[in-house]
Amino acid sequence: MIFHRFALLCCAALLLTLTRCATSLGAVSLRPDGTPGPEECSEEARKAMNYLRMFVGEAAWVQIDANQSSSPITLYNGPLESVLEDNLGLLEAPARLYGHVWTGGPQVVIRYYEAQPVKGGNKVPICAVARLGMGQLRKLPESKPGTALLDSSRAGVFMVDSFR
Repeated sequence: MIFHRFALLCCAALLLTLTRCATSLGAVSLRPDGTPGPEECSEEARKAMNYLRMFVGEAAWVQIDANQSSSPITLYNGPLESVLEDNLGLLEAPARLYGHVWTGGPQVVIRYYEAQPVKGGNKVPICAVARLGMGQLRKLPESKPGTALLDSSRAGVFMVDSFR
């Protein structure tokens, strides 16, 4: 009987943990084409970006996927780790940027939520997006559902105060 109560308690704790993980990105509503809707930048991220002198509009180059350096690259819906190629404010390259990819629309949408300084320390909350001009984050026609083939393995990362 004690074992069953313990097992039930463990299952409840696991379910609660999974629910919290799912709701951190679950708050992002999706548009009909599968792209993410508007999302506010947290106050914590705004403060961290201010301290690191990463102001709205500041930009740098990133390697989109830390695991793929040659073009074309394949991205999947879900978490992403990118590598900063240039310094961004006080964040020195090759810091890691952690975010999320959505491949539902005609273009890939990448939002970054955290940065890991190269010299260690804790992850820092941020708000940034990946962009390239002239539709260069547009998926190649041979992309399958849930994936995106891109011509370039690099993109610009731009600091934002909210996601639109």
